[in-house]
Amino acid sequence: MLEPSAATTFAGSPLDRASHRRKDEAWLAARLKADDSLILPLWRTRPFVVEEGGQSLLGLLRPGMIDALVAAAPPPVFLGMERDAAVFAVDLSAGPDPARGGVLAGFGRFQDLRAAAMSLPHGDCAIAAQAKAILDWHDRHRFCAQCGAPSRPESAGWSRRCANADCGAEHFPRTDPVVIMLATRGDRCLLGRQPKFPSGFYSALAGFVEPGESIEEAVRREVMEEAGVTVGTVTYFAAQPWPFPSSLMIGCFAEATSESITIDGDELDDARWFDRSTIAAALDGRVPDLVMPPPLAIAHHLVKAWVSRAAG
Repeated sequence: MLEPSAATTFAGSPLDRASHRRKDEAWLAARLKADDSLILPLWRTRPFVVEEGGQSLLGLLRPGMIDALVAAAPPPVFLGMERDAAVFAVDLSAGPDPARGGVLAGFGRFQDLRAAAMSLPHGDCAIAAQAKAILDWHDRHRFCAQCGAPSRPESAGWSRRCANADCGAEHFPRTDPVVIMLATRGDRCLLGRQPKFPSGFYSALAGFVEPGESIEEAVRREVMEEAGVTVGTVTYFAAQPWPFPSSLMIGCFAEATSESITIDGDELDDARWFDRSTIAAALDGRVPDLVMPPPLAIAHHLVKAWVSRAAG
């Protein structure tokens, strides 16, 4: 049986990351030209998506199909191996959309990952998330954070090296940990809504883990800051890669030790306790004025697991 994290969108990649190959420049150069290798193009962080037999799939291309575009782009990033095929990602953002009047016109489209994830297979979502996160990191970290000089990709795209010989600092992709928690008390759970949410939409509370803070401490602090509710025991549930731009959502259950709510008025404009039967009905779409998070989000899995525990 797979762990709960494997069921979350953007997790469960079919690729072997084969990190031992990242410094093998001769092997990488050969694989970039091999007939069985695959290249995923992205344009402005949007993966290339094609339709095949009525199914949306990642547009993984064979070497040679977009040679001119690849030559003009930043170095491709090696994502890993799918069986014996090497898989790369390439950022084509420097030029116009090649699916609109370019060499890829008529073959597919570059689609926002949130929208694409609604129809892509689970494994494709994970590959696209990995590609989006790493290419976005390169775009945001073109200069050395230590001295400000330009930096260049190394290790098949999994690090950057400062080009200043007097500095030479090496930089690695960052992932920002975020706790997302369902606070519960007896047969009720605490959900909140941000001002930007659609009408009637409520979700689990969430926030970034701060330096020097454990997961449990971050959960307790965030629930107190956002809703004024104290939390005792914190239990880990599952994690979800969240490539917007590059976070790891750490899902937890939190046992509340108080009930009175005082919202912060900044991140939330409302927070409420909901009983289990109401949440179960809302998940089935039977509560018109209460909208639950979609399956795309780990908040959905947290709420669903909590409801299921009672049913079991």
